Amino acid sequence: MSTPFTLRAAEPRDVPAIVGLIRELAVFEQLEHLMQATPETLQPHLFGTQPVAEALVAEVGGTVVAFALFFRNFSTFLARPGLYLEDLYVQPAHRGAGIGQALLQRLAQLAVERGCGRFEWSVLDWNVNAIGFYQRMGATVMPDWRICRVTGDALRTLAAATAPR
Repeated sequence: MSTPFTLRAAEPRDVPAIVGLIRELAVFEQLEHLMQATPETLQPHLFGTQPVAEALVAEVGGTVVAFALFFRNFSTFLARPGLYLEDLYVQPAHRGAGIGQALLQRLAQLAVERGCGRFEWSVLDWNVNAIGFYQRMGATVMPDWRICRVTGDALRTLAAATAPR
């Protein structure tokens, strides 16, 4: 018998719990050295005057045990907005209860309701459990695509560079 859970849009009071879950995710992905999020830095991006992201949370017994953080993007090929899932995390003790599936289904519903042409996210190549789960949910893992990222000093250097004319 699975534990009952509730999905809902995140509220400002959830920010500390979301940051705690982001920290757990960073440890799971062996990326805790990159973790900089705090409630103070995340709050304005979710609930400030110009939010750039949204989040859903799952609660069990009044405790936030999972989150999905997402934002709108845009497909030039489709000429339509899309929904991009930045992170989804379910605490290990609550995996297998349908929370991850429910979060993905709710995000797909939001994408349809908002007229999005696609719903997409990335997955680490070593996370075979997640890859299998996403494929069972109907996702296609794009084998030919790689993420390009510029951050920190490299971002500042690129921003300061003069483009050739």
